[in-house]
Amino acid sequence: MEDLPDPQSGTDVSSARGAHGDQDEARRAALVDSLPRPSADTPLLAELQIDARRRIELRGRKFPRPERTRVITVANQKGGVGKTTTTVNLAAALAQAGLQVLVLDNDPQGNASTALGVDHRAGTPSIYEVLVDGSPMHEAVQESPDVPGLWCLPATIDLSGAEIELVSMVARETRLRTALDAYLDWRDTQGLERIDYVFVDCPPSLGLLTVNAFVVAREVLIPIQCEYYALEGLSQLLKTIELIQAHLNPELAVSTILLTMYDARTNLAQQVAQEVRTHFPERTLRTTVPRSVRISEAPSYGQTVMTYDGGSSGALAYLEAARELAERAVPGATTPITAGATGGPAQEDQQ
Repeated sequence: MEDLPDPQSGTDVSSARGAHGDQDEARRAALVDSLPRPSADTPLLAELQIDARRRIELRGRKFPRPERTRVITVANQKGGVGKTTTTVNLAAALAQAGLQVLVLDNDPQGNASTALGVDHRAGTPSIYEVLVDGSPMHEAVQESPDVPGLWCLPATIDLSGAEIELVSMVARETRLRTALDAYLDWRDTQGLERIDYVFVDCPPSLGLLTVNAFVVAREVLIPIQCEYYALEGLSQLLKTIELIQAHLNPELAVSTILLTMYDARTNLAQQVAQEVRTHFPERTLRTTVPRSVRISEAPSYGQTVMTYDGGSSGALAYLEAARELAERAVPGATTPITAGATGGPAQEDQQ
């Protein structure tokens, strides 16, 4: 496929709608129109066309910058719903689209650090030193070797003891927020580019680490696995967020829900998706993330799926979700979502 030029970047949306941007959009539309038309007898062709459309729509596109740094905690008390996978892949997708992104790995397992390819062996300066010792965050933040503009505050095994150590500390619930504010101010004084997005990865439990993650954030992104038990976990999580809002962080709000591990071949996945969209129509992204072997394989190579196999259906879904997330924050920036944005005939990616 012919490479598409990068559209002109800019801090406001109007600059992206200049002559160059219009020519680029027209070129993308022409490429989409040139694709062969599938029929009911060619379901495989239909699926391939969906991915081709996504590649044309998204490849080389620059996403709009938010007016101020967005701090988003990715949380769900239920384990195995794709919290870490969603965190690192959305972060990588936004960074590839020209934004500055920071991931705070607040999970003792350190899986987000692994996926971003940053060092998190024992003894490495990490989020533990920031939370427990009060060390400056800039001394521990590392840039991902795979994606320019993507930064990570890693987690080491030391973090597993932080829950106990934080109990007796002053302002134990706000230590991460204080450290992040100081880091953002430090970048400003150093003349570094502003961080556009901060993603906080949480452990699947409600302890002081998760409370810190809720207090530091202004938004909560909830990944929901398309299975029945996910709905029960959602109601529990919303009650927890209400408590945080009432006592610790009144600015916190659930802004985004992302459906993950979606398989349109099963009635259950379709029913769960419909249920979530019925209850949260404005917060649920139109894009869903299908089950994908490539998404599961990427962390074993120390990568996100965005760098491991950027052309796979899983990578394209996360890139599309990242675009939707970015454009929701900028009035007037929304562009049409291509056919198949809700998952299409989501098959397990065996490429």
